[in-house]
Amino acid sequence: MHSKVWTDMFVLALPIAEKIFRPVAVYFFLVIGLRLAGKRELAQLNPFDLVVLLTLSNTVQNAIIGDDNSVTGGIIGASTLLLVNYLVVRFLYRHEKLDRLVEGKSCSLIENGQVLDNKLTQEVLTRQELEAAAHKQGFGDLQEVERAVLEPSGTISFTAKKPAPDETRHQEVLKRLDQLSRELAQLRLREAPPNA
Repeated sequence: MHSKVWTDMFVLALPIAEKIFRPVAVYFFLVIGLRLAGKRELAQLNPFDLVVLLTLSNTVQNAIIGDDNSVTGGIIGASTLLLVNYLVVRFLYRHEKLDRLVEGKSCSLIENGQVLDNKLTQEVLTRQELEAAAHKQGFGDLQEVERAVLEPSGTISFTAKKPAPDETRHQEVLKRLDQLSRELAQLRLREAPPNA
């Protein structure tokens, strides 16, 4: 009985070449598929996108491991995925144009405080999803945002507007009060009687 346990755990049911080729094929399919699906899939902005990403790994699991459930097969498959990813990332790092083609470009969603509805439509994002992303980054609403960019990674980067005119005026008044306080203190020192 013990030898069957060890055999089931460590003896491959598939040839090693197949165990290596399967993860490579699935890896490139997923990279291309996620690129074509758009940045939204990476951003996981709504429950539907999250469900797709979660079930995607389970869907391709059998394609990666085949009929082999051995520990050795799993290690070979995982090692292959890690190695292929390492090589692809290093290759793309050295080839910037190809990297931009694979990763895509960033897309402005808000410019000069104005929401670009055509860009939201192009990226299949709703205004509510954009607002939710802004809330996650500490903005009360989109009125506080000067610029928002959907990055190739699927994250949305927000830039706050410069201080509001009221805030700027308040800061100027505080500076003037500080200056007046210093001048008043200097006048009091001049008028104070010298110590004898």
